[in-house]
Amino acid sequence: MKVNVQSVNFNISESLVNFIQNKMDNLEKFHDKIISADVYLKVQKTSEKENKIAEVKISIPGDELIVKKQCKTFEECIDVAADSLRRQLKKNKEKQRTFNT
Repeated sequence: MKVNVQSVNFNISESLVNFIQNKMDNLEKFHDKIISADVYLKVQKTSEKENKIAEVKISIPGDELIVKKQCKTFEECIDVAADSLRRQLKKNKEKQRTFNT
């Protein structure tokens, strides 16, 4: 799957890009027709510790799934977002099965 990672106002490390790629690749186990994933990473300028925002958009045939999470670290954001996307992909696939029968 093609994963496009964009960081806003900061430089992203290679290890974080690899972490994101692995998490997104794992989602293909739950839906075999994922076209691409767009990941946007932002740092919000606030006094709060949870100032990292990850927004993930997954393109599948006929639909787009979008998740936005805010956490202390980008790794935590991607973990939580991947869990949420996994649930959405399962639900979407179940919907397709019932629709096709």
